[in-house]
Amino acid sequence: MILASVIVGLSLAMMVAWMVQRATSNAGLVDVIWTLALGGAGVAGGLAAASPRGLLVAGLAALWALRLGGHILRRNWGAPEDARYARLRALWGAAFEPRMFAFLQIQALAAAILSLSFLAAARNPAPLGLADLAGLALFLAGIAGGALADAELARFRRNPAHRGAVCDVGLWRHSRHPNYFFEFLAWCAWPFLAFAPGYAWGWVAFSGPALMYWLLVHVSGIPPLEDAMLRSRGERYRAYQARTRAFFPIKKRDAR
Repeated sequence: MILASVIVGLSLAMMVAWMVQRATSNAGLVDVIWTLALGGAGVAGGLAAASPRGLLVAGLAALWALRLGGHILRRNWGAPEDARYARLRALWGAAFEPRMFAFLQIQALAAAILSLSFLAAARNPAPLGLADLAGLALFLAGIAGGALADAELARFRRNPAHRGAVCDVGLWRHSRHPNYFFEFLAWCAWPFLAFAPGYAWGWVAFSGPALMYWLLVHVSGIPPLEDAMLRSRGERYRAYQARTRAFFPIKKRDAR
């Protein structure tokens, strides 16, 4: 069964991720493995469906994983450990390795739930139509927006004059985390690809964007990153928080 294979594969991938971070002392690399493993689950599920829709799902999952995984790899390669993981390393102390192993298996479980969106879309028996076109447009907008946000932040950081400053240019002027917003937007495409009258499993695809929103906004995305930014940027970041929304790129009413 494809779902059982995906679950086992994701668990094994995060075991490998644990060994990699232990060998390199850089836990930021586990995000690369998680992304590629989840994308691989989408590719496997799409190809297993053996249909035009399945091929579309496989292609989109591969595009998502290669874009995001490649970006995370470039960001972490040769750089200090991601501040979020460095914080966990300090908090957990001597218990870091066993707790990290358990933490990564929880990430594998989250990835398994997210992969249900891929599998539901791939197994949708309806012919490709307008809903799929809308989903594809939404997905590509999310991918393009995320890539633009990442490029703007990287360009800002490369400028020596911006050392210690807060990036508030381009998309970052409208949202403190536009890369997260566009990531969520791309995941909103899967219900369009999965839903069809009479196809009960299509509803499962809504779990993907719902879980991704929860993870990004309330768990592993914004909270630890904002905590790290407040420690490193202090009042500059508090002022940024006061004038810019955290997630949705909507101007605050009291912003000037």
